[in-house]
Amino acid sequence: MPYLSDETRAALERVVAGDSGAVPDALTRLRDIRSALDALEEDPATLTAVRDAVASGSSWDDIASAAGLKPAAAKWRWQGSDEEIAARHEAGRKRAARPSSVPTDLPGMSVSEAAKKLGVTPQAIYLQVSRGTLRAETVELGDGRKYKRVFPDD
Repeated sequence: MPYLSDETRAALERVVAGDSGAVPDALTRLRDIRSALDALEEDPATLTAVRDAVASGSSWDDIASAAGLKPAAAKWRWQGSDEEIAARHEAGRKRAARPSSVPTDLPGMSVSEAAKKLGVTPQAIYLQVSRGTLRAETVELGDGRKYKRVFPDD
């Protein structure tokens, strides 16, 4: 495949070599397969193919279908200039690197906790907050995470 990078071709060749001779151990096979998948995902040929498809009039629905993605995911990965794509992906990596646990020392209650306490749905909590019958605040942490906190006892 002349359109693939040397790194991607090498990754694919490791998989083919392992398939045609002495079968490597299971972990080596798994590493080789994942390496080939990662190389294909990162290969510039993928973005080139997407841009060629867009230029030829293909819809994002068609591109997403060909890539095995939803249209929003395909656009997130490939729409825009190289700089825009890189900025989006960097922002995604930063979000993924943040701690995923919700702090337990926040004031008030979460929306779901307040909904359980009051015997209503979370949507009803948001409606009461928007109508001003229930007090809520958005708490922002130093790392940029934000949490809606509800104060039903006020």
